[in-house]
Amino acid sequence: GKSWLACALAHKACRDGFFAVHKRMAELFRDLAVARADGSIGSVLAKLARTDVLVLDDFAMAPMKDSERRDFLEICDDRYQRRSTILTSQMPVAHWHEQIGDPSIADSIMDRLVHNAHRIDLDGESIRKKRGRKPAEEDASDRHGSTPTPTPEPWFAAGQPAQRAATCLWTRSLAAGAARSGTLSVGPF
Repeated sequence: GKSWLACALAHKACRDGFFAVHKRMAELFRDLAVARADGSIGSVLAKLARTDVLVLDDFAMAPMKDSERRDFLEICDDRYQRRSTILTSQMPVAHWHEQIGDPSIADSIMDRLVHNAHRIDLDGESIRKKRGRKPAEEDASDRHGSTPTPTPEPWFAAGQPAQRAATCLWTRSLAAGAARSGTLSVGPF
């Protein structure tokens, strides 16, 4: 649901004439490490700064390394009140600070991500889980008004709740157009 929502917003921006890029955080950090090694880090960061809508999927899923923190702060700083950034995460925003690591850098990043933010709360089952149901399960649900318990998936069996909540944060710039400036964070709270 969170990734789908983020991609739907980016798709709408593209239809409105804006340029969007989608990357998983792990992929972004790999790309930045390669760019740092081959000397193209400046041009990669400049390209990200110019992107109208940057979708970053799976934010704060693992603690950030020092170089990742510094690069991500630079990305956030370059985009703050200039371009839109969409984040998705399974990690509650309350835990993002500890996943970022260094308290000073975490404060700076969080300030740029959540300043002027609007929240949209999402509740319910995973779309993948819903789509994985057999038609007979859906028919039984429609006839009896209740949903039968599906076979647990690996993440469910590991103790994750069947119902997950997610929240969207959208920050808009007062100086720029709404589609060009903002931050949407999607993650459970």
